[in-house]
Amino acid sequence: MAGPGLWAAIAAVLVVVIDTVVRRAHGWAREASLGAARRARLPPGDMGWPVVGAMWAFLRAFKSGNPDSFIGSFIRRFGRGGMYRAFMFNCPTILVATSDACKRVLMDDDSFGEGWPKATVELIGRKSFLTSSPEEHRRLRKLTAAPINGFDALSTYLGFIDRTVAEALHRSSEAGEIEFLTELRRVTFKVIVQIFLTEADDATMRELERSYTDLNYGIRAMAINLPGFAFHKAFKARKKLVSVLQGALNERRVATAKGILKSNMDMMDRLIEAEDEHGRRLDDEEIIDIMVMYLNAGHESSAHISMWATLFLLENPDIFAKAKAEQEEIIRNIPPTQKGISLRDFRKMEYLSQVIDETLRFVNISFVSFREAKKDVSLNGYLIPKGWKVQLWYRSVHMDPEVYPNPKKFNPSRWEGNTPTPGTFLAFGLGTRLCPGNDLGKLEISIFLHHFLLGYKLTRTNPNCRIRYLPHPRPVDNCLAKITKVSEEH
Repeated sequence: MAGPGLWAAIAAVLVVVIDTVVRRAHGWAREASLGAARRARLPPGDMGWPVVGAMWAFLRAFKSGNPDSFIGSFIRRFGRGGMYRAFMFNCPTILVATSDACKRVLMDDDSFGEGWPKATVELIGRKSFLTSSPEEHRRLRKLTAAPINGFDALSTYLGFIDRTVAEALHRSSEAGEIEFLTELRRVTFKVIVQIFLTEADDATMRELERSYTDLNYGIRAMAINLPGFAFHKAFKARKKLVSVLQGALNERRVATAKGILKSNMDMMDRLIEAEDEHGRRLDDEEIIDIMVMYLNAGHESSAHISMWATLFLLENPDIFAKAKAEQEEIIRNIPPTQKGISLRDFRKMEYLSQVIDETLRFVNISFVSFREAKKDVSLNGYLIPKGWKVQLWYRSVHMDPEVYPNPKKFNPSRWEGNTPTPGTFLAFGLGTRLCPGNDLGKLEISIFLHHFLLGYKLTRTNPNCRIRYLPHPRPVDNCLAKITKVSEEH
């Protein structure tokens, strides 16, 4: 009669055999149509189990607090080639983890189109920038770029950002213990709503903010629309957002029909009136999806980077002192007749810009982006088959010691006099799909850090709090802390 040890050994062997058979069968099913010659040119990797593929490993790595272990597992098994095949978000996928390969994919619009997961597309909107053709993408960028990132636009927004940040810091310093990240999200959301929906009242703002919080948790999830799953809650939040934005659109159109003119136009007004060279205007669905995308991107990244930059400054007193000295010098040179800082002063914040770039590299808010091969593409000796998804792992590029020596050290000085080689710094993407709000984002972050450096300190309640990496890296307590005013800023 076999003992317990033997049965355990037999069970273990059976598990390995079943796992191997299922993986090979799934791989064969996904790759058989390519034919032997094309299959032989695929990057190393495997498709894993049906439906889940590498998603369990991906979620496990990011929820364990060691997100780099996901790509690390491919490196251990298949070497440092930088390209691997996998099954992600229910699609055959090529993972790209080197700067040169990322650059080639991002710069080649003829071979690669957008390939975002179904959940992202459904939540942000099918008529946003995410799924548009290169021609449509250029059209949408042309209609929206100047009101977001143009010199005149930034000059207009700066005063409101400056006042909003100063008021928020003062209020937070009198509030006792706060969730620092939550407060920052409110500030950046107030700014972006002011730009897009000037007339939004406090109730509308709170409703939009709550909905965006729920929506954001579903963007990187699998598109399972069942109670209990992140996507289900996020999809309900999108419906609320669409309802609020459609209501605002209807009010604007009624006012226009009645000849009621506004004294100052916001982004919704500009989108309503936008007309391309062929006289074509945006329909309501296009306007709403563009606004959902901008409102989400326009506050989440800025708030998170502002928080992390603050924490890194506090953890590195020498960096804090250098950044503060720069801001003090800027204040000393402001003319007595000038109220607040100007865009010219913002352009002088060279070291603070390096702090922000290093935070963007180090934290990796946008850790991956998605493309799809429009045709068979040869890249670094491997085949990317037509129709396959491509994931560009920005996080791996930013933490590559061959690109950034000692990558786990926060070192803003690495950016001094250093213009990154294309493909090595991907915080805002690259090529025609470069983030359209990057200048506005850096302006918001800079203004916040300017005020914080000159007049405040932050004491965390749980300085060793665990980090959650999805959808964005953040302390699980949202950076519970107390802000203290240490001096009058200027």
